[in-house]
Amino acid sequence: MKKKTFNLFDIASSIILLILTVLFVFPFYWIMTGAFKAQPDTIVIPPQWWPSNPTIENFTSLIVQNPALKWLWNSVFISLATMFLVCLTSSLAGYVLAKKRFYGQGLLFTIFICAMALPKQVVLVPLVRIINFMGIHDTLAAVILPLVGWPFGVFLMKQFSENIPTELLESAKIDGCGEIRTFFNVAFPIVKPGFAALAIFTFINTWNDYFMQLVMLTSRENLTVSLGVATMQAEMATNYGLIMAGAALAAVPIVTVFLAFQKSFTQGITMGAVKG
Repeated sequence: MKKKTFNLFDIASSIILLILTVLFVFPFYWIMTGAFKAQPDTIVIPPQWWPSNPTIENFTSLIVQNPALKWLWNSVFISLATMFLVCLTSSLAGYVLAKKRFYGQGLLFTIFICAMALPKQVVLVPLVRIINFMGIHDTLAAVILPLVGWPFGVFLMKQFSENIPTELLESAKIDGCGEIRTFFNVAFPIVKPGFAALAIFTFINTWNDYFMQLVMLTSRENLTVSLGVATMQAEMATNYGLIMAGAALAAVPIVTVFLAFQKSFTQGITMGAVKG
């Protein structure tokens, strides 16, 4: 058996990766440990790297004095509902743009590509006017509906749908399948990795979409967990332990989702990069 040798590049790469790992993990570690510290321990200098007297008082105050569980439910509902609607509409739209031929197809796809380059701030004013006209401002629907037409989702699913063999679709038509049945029975199993990747993308993007939630939600009971944590920032004094407990409550679900589905996430990205 050949002995594995390490060159200078491998050693340098390992050191850089180790440093980056520490830099990325340390904030999460600091939030989790700070959530179990009393207020005096969070501002002591030099800082405590581990809670000397761990307490759950911050979580108790977060749940009893603030509607933290309601905020968490709002975030989960908005993320799941947006994920379902984006995946459904994007997969159908991407399939049509990839495998159907109709007048204005290229122009329509170009519009989606251009929409990907537009920041949300550009369309914010007309979007708010539309939401007010529909009478759904300060509701969870005001956050969900603007995110449904996500141009990136349509683009991603179109690229996956390009890999669907046209012969399979023609065979399904010969066997008497309609368009909807052809999509779900023939096309969907082929684009399933992209569907899973889009679902994770959408869930994470929606969970972290602080800007849209800040504009569309105003009443305290309709806030998401990220907005709720922001409201606990006082003008004259700040309870850092309470804020870190809220940040931990907001971070744990999204980290858990990513760790649980990271295989589907990486598989969807790598398969989408290769056409064949």
